[in-house]
Amino acid sequence: MTPEFVVGLAQEAIKVTILVAMPMLGLALIVGLAVSVFMATTQIHEMTLTFVPKILAVLLGLLFFLNWMLQQLISFTHNLITQIPIYIR
Repeated sequence: MTPEFVVGLAQEAIKVTILVAMPMLGLALIVGLAVSVFMATTQIHEMTLTFVPKILAVLLGLLFFLNWMLQQLISFTHNLITQIPIYIR
């Protein structure tokens, strides 16, 4: 294994990790921004109001994106396992 190969494999792993995490983080960001604007306009400063909508949005997003996320992770793992003989050389 060359250092370039290890760096390439690490880059691919990081890319898959970011790709899988992006929908949940994006939903939390959008809902958090909407709740913050709502809190600023109504001058409500309740801290639990920020967490509950984010948690619900992430859970709903997880239900919606779970199949795609698992497919991405399975594809990456399958490629990694099938190329083990190449990695050994």
